[in-house]
Parts: sequence; C-alpha cells; structure tokens
Amino acid sequence: MKLSTTMRHLFLAFAIIALYLMPSAGSPAALSQEQSSSKAVDAKSDDQTAELARRKTPPSLESYMGREIAKTMHYTGAPWLIRDEREREERCSLMLANLGIRPQMVICDMGCGVGFHSTKMAQMTGPKGYVAGVDVQPQMLTMMRKRMEEEGIENIIPILGSYHNPRLPRDTFHMVLMVDVYHEFSHPEQMLAAIRNSLKPDGLVVLVEYRAEDKTVPIKPEHKMSKEQVAKELTANGFKLVKSYDKLPWQHMLFYGRDEADSAAPN
Repeated sequence: MKLSTTMRHLFLAFAIIALYLMPSAGSPAALSQEQSSSKAVDAKSDDQTAELARRKTPPSLESYMGREIAKTMHYTGAPWLIRDEREREERCSLMLANLGIRPQMVICDMGCGVGFHSTKMAQMTGPKGYVAGVDVQPQMLTMMRKRMEEEGIENIIPILGSYHNPRLPRDTFHMVLMVDVYHEFSHPEQMLAAIRNSLKPDGLVVLVEYRAEDKTVPIKPEHKMSKEQVAKELTANGFKLVKSYDKLPWQHMLFYGRDEADSAAPN
C-alpha cells in the first residue's frame, strides 16, 4: 500500500509522540503496561473479529418457508453431473434450446459445478457474449477450467462465490440460470437479493428444479421443489413468474423476472 506524503508525516508524528509518552523500555512499568496493553488489544481484536463475522455472514438456515433446505452436493460427487444418462433423464439439450439464448448475451450459471451447462451456453452466446460460472467450491471451478481448456472456450469467467454472496456485478446479466441449485441455498433471501440486483431490468432468472409433485422422479424429497413452493419463495423476494416450460422429463423450468411493483423487494 502506497502512502501519501501527508500520511507518512502523520504516522511519523504519532510514533514520536508515542516515544515521549511510553515508560522507559525494560522498566517494570513498561513491561506491565506492555503486557496489559497486549492483552487488551488481543481481547479487543478478538471481539472485533467476531463482531465483523456476525455482521458479514448471516446464519445458515435449515428450512425456509416450510421447506427443508438440502445440503450442497460435495465436489467429490462431480462425476454425477456428467453421467452418460443425464441427457436421457433430463433432456439437457432441450432445456438449453428453450432458454432463449442469443448471441452476445451475458449469462450467469449459478452453481455451475464442473461447467456442464456453462461451456454449452458460452458457445451459444458467441465470442461477444460471456458466461459467469459461479460456485462455492474451488475444486468445481478447477474442473470447469479444465473443461474450458479441453474445449478451447475462453468466454467463461469463473467466480468463487460464498454461501450468502455470489459476488455478481449489478445490472449486468440478461439471464441467471440455476439448474438444481436453488433448493440448496442456505441463505435464500441474501442470494435472491444479490441475484435480483445483478439482473438487467428485463433480465430473467431461470430455475430448473426436480418436480416435487411427481413421486416417480427418483430424487430425494429435499432436492425437489413444487411450482407452488417456488412461487411462494420468489414472489416474496421481488420476483414474478414470466413463463414456464413444461416438457422436460423430470424438472420444472420456470422463468422469473424482477417485480418492479414490489416495493418491499431487497435493493
């Protein structure tokens, strides 16, 4: 960190004043004062650190609006994301074809994992568009970067987010895609507020979630969501349903935009 001349002079002045005020080095008074000061500083530092942590990191939730929040899939389960059966079970190509992606779009793949969808969307946006791939596990992003290298894709920006902050720029994205991700958010309100702020005025959030209404979908209940539950949570956080696509084998595909009429929505 570079200091201005004025700041250097101030630091020097404080150092000189401190030399005149402190007891002689090595004296009992000096040692006693040093030990007391050290303990006081340590205690104060610990208190400040704890307070900052409380302010910056809201507590994780185990449930939200009557729904159990699922645990985030560990990066060691990444092979499941690229399993051979995935296209047949989920019709991923059909989902991508119905997103409405156009060249030069700016898209966020929230919870991108190994980049299974990110790489395909990056090709669809073309070289003048880009995809921000966000994940909370650096190991996932490392695997995505490997895919980018193997496929020669350069218009993906990996972003290491946190559980309560995806670290997205404001008013940037035409679309934020969340495929089987939202139900794992431990901080749904903070994440939805950040995602909402990251959208362009006409931007869309697309949720792809396993259908809780369909008992034949072979997924654990906490990893499913009903249309009713999605609507309850998103409308409470400043979104409105724009459209849906209902032809995927196992999943809902729901498009939500910013509800500008909702004055209670987070900014």
